[in-house]
Amino acid sequence: MNDTRGALEVETLLKIVLALVAIMLVIEILDALITGLIGLLQPLLMLAILAVIVLWLFDRL
Repeated sequence: MNDTRGALEVETLLKIVLALVAIMLVIEILDALITGLIGLLQPLLMLAILAVIVLWLFDRL
């Protein structure tokens, strides 16, 4: 019987884990940036929607 379990070296596994942790950190940073941008743009979007509704009600659109 030919047993090939454990063929990866420890350094290779550590590189894989390090890459996965780096990817997770990048995703967390992007999530925080996108959430921050949406938080800043949300009031402006609401004002734009309000302006469109008011202009439509006064037949100015």
